[in-house]
Amino acid sequence: MNEIVINKNEEIVMKLLHYFITERGYNPVIVRGVKDEIWLENLDSDYRIIRIVSGYIHNDEQFKFDLLKTKNLVKSIKRKTLSFKLKTMSIFLNLGDNVNIDNYKDSNIKFASINATEDLNNYRFVIDSFPDITKDTNFKEKGLELFIKITEDINKKNEEESRINEEIFKPKKPIVTYALIGINVAVFLLSLIYNILPMFAVNRYSILNGEYYRLITGIFLHAGVLHLVCNCYSLYVIGMQLESFLGKLRFAVVYLLSGLAGSLLSIFFSNSYSVGASGAIFGLLGSLLYFGYHYRVYLDSVVKSQIIPLILLNLGIGFMIPGIDNSAHIGGLIGGLFSTMGVGLKYKSSKVDMINGWILYFIYTAFLVYMVFFLAL
Repeated sequence: MNEIVINKNEEIVMKLLHYFITERGYNPVIVRGVKDEIWLENLDSDYRIIRIVSGYIHNDEQFKFDLLKTKNLVKSIKRKTLSFKLKTMSIFLNLGDNVNIDNYKDSNIKFASINATEDLNNYRFVIDSFPDITKDTNFKEKGLELFIKITEDINKKNEEESRINEEIFKPKKPIVTYALIGINVAVFLLSLIYNILPMFAVNRYSILNGEYYRLITGIFLHAGVLHLVCNCYSLYVIGMQLESFLGKLRFAVVYLLSGLAGSLLSIFFSNSYSVGASGAIFGLLGSLLYFGYHYRVYLDSVVKSQIIPLILLNLGIGFMIPGIDNSAHIGGLIGGLFSTMGVGLKYKSSKVDMINGWILYFIYTAFLVYMVFFLAL
């Protein structure tokens, strides 16, 4: 059998693809209109976009055009992925001698020109972010063996990514959501028999006098049938999705901590009694926003067209209609965002991310407690 002949640039491209996809978790990006270049994306990496450019660029004018094109395409990806900043690295394999990349400076785009993967050692910014890149692109295999190995490894990585995504997005029975709805309904029926609202509703003076349990019990009480139905329906629609994404325990923790944060902000702004699950439900929206941001490659259109408009619409209604406790909504929304950072997202959150999330949540709730007990007196 004749040996497959792979030219030098093709071999470099294959090695770099193997490294960035299998070792660094990058995924190919389909970019219309590009030729002789490959775009890779990892929104959790220092350099979120990697370009491997094999096309020949022979002078400064062509390089300037390439830079302009890159900036425009990066802007498009930023809009799609809801990213404020996308650090990009362009690796050129066929740069003409007339082009000196040291003459071009950009805070968000770095340039490297190489003739072999070992040349990446010459760039400090590459080694700082990818210290193992030259070691992990040094293969013993050549020709057909190299092609087969790299293809098999990339296929295995893609299969693993598909398995993870299937696990995360596969619908699961929302047991905790059903349980929370059941508790809300049962408590409401109990309140029809016994007048328990004054004893368990969120109220500043009662809480300041030591009845701290009201911060949680108030989120399971409702003032009427319409109030109950609206909140239970919202909990069902949001909860059945989010519980599937987060898992049962994480979902339950986020719900309760969001409700707690919502109750705290509510009693800072109001002396009256407050009841309802809407603060906790807004926390679920904040959690869904956090999840959608980390999975924005798959959910960017949902985040932009559904989640964000839903949050803004409901907050707007809360400001316009008297009697709606919008402070509980805002408190729960922020609490849901921070508590989700704390409990973490499977396959996405590192221990450092989770620790930072808990720190932010505790600072946030401590500040609310300080406002309630010292500033609202």
